[in-house]
Amino acid sequence: MAGESSSPLETAARLAEVYGHVLDAPVVYTQGVALSGRLRLSERGEGSNAEVAADIERIVAPRLAEGDEMFGSEPGAGGMANFAGICWADELYRATGDQKYLGLLVQTADRFESPSAGKPIAPPLDTDIRVEDFFFAAAVLGRAFQLTGNERYIEILTTFLLAADTQQADGLWWHCKASPFYWGRGNAFAALGFAEALTYLPADHPAKERLLDSHVRHLEALREHQDESGMWRQVIDRPDSYLEHSSTSMVGYSIARGLRLNWLDAEWRSVADAAWSGISKRVGPNCELEHVCVGTGPLPDLDSYLQRPFSDGLDDRGGSMALWFAVEMAKLG
Repeated sequence: MAGESSSPLETAARLAEVYGHVLDAPVVYTQGVALSGRLRLSERGEGSNAEVAADIERIVAPRLAEGDEMFGSEPGAGGMANFAGICWADELYRATGDQKYLGLLVQTADRFESPSAGKPIAPPLDTDIRVEDFFFAAAVLGRAFQLTGNERYIEILTTFLLAADTQQADGLWWHCKASPFYWGRGNAFAALGFAEALTYLPADHPAKERLLDSHVRHLEALREHQDESGMWRQVIDRPDSYLEHSSTSMVGYSIARGLRLNWLDAEWRSVADAAWSGISKRVGPNCELEHVCVGTGPLPDLDSYLQRPFSDGLDDRGGSMALWFAVEMAKLG
């Protein structure tokens, strides 16, 4: 399907016409990120910010009316993807000034238990170190800290990330302890999670240098495995696995964010540009996407990751992350 590359703003505008117009029950990050992406795009003057905010208020209203049920019947550790489904709440709060969106973010962040001596990873975070949790936690706790200044939230997040011990000597991350494989979107979740955490972490926080070192080491490892197309693969270090859309958007976003916030040097711009070229060529005229790995929990062996199916066409998971990446590239300029 790969076609011609297009500009980030042009692609973001097209993606925003298709993605970010629904929030099903239970809420989930694959749709929540797209709502956030529409708000971010409107903040850049692409369309009316007030009109977009009003439309998103209409979309999320049924979920807010459900209270805790918006996260499903058993949100626990398995519901981390659902908690991250409200990652638009801070942006909608800023756009409208309505305290209920701030309240939603705080109430969700309060579901995370504080770490204790000998227990740096507390529920709902998974002690198996699923890299998805890096992003899911940062999406809630980082935003809650930024808006409230409550240090409890940032301490839960940084303690968890510092306790994560599945980054390997080559810089890449296992999917989790039970699945010691270099899954593409797993490594993308790790990159995105660290990028989000570093966004909200105060410059003088004692964990910032260690987390940044780990993040840059990871990105350097990923750079070594970037395909000539600009894409990353379903299994990062396996050139025989397919080029995967969502992981490339997520890693590309993480690099673009690092460039914009000056924790990455200018030499990284070519890596981000290559990733954008690969992504934009694989967004079809109707915003159909090429090769987005389906939802994937921990798998028992490498072959299961290599053979994991992908979707071609409209896909909330890939479309939401492509929208975030497009807007971040537009901000980078």
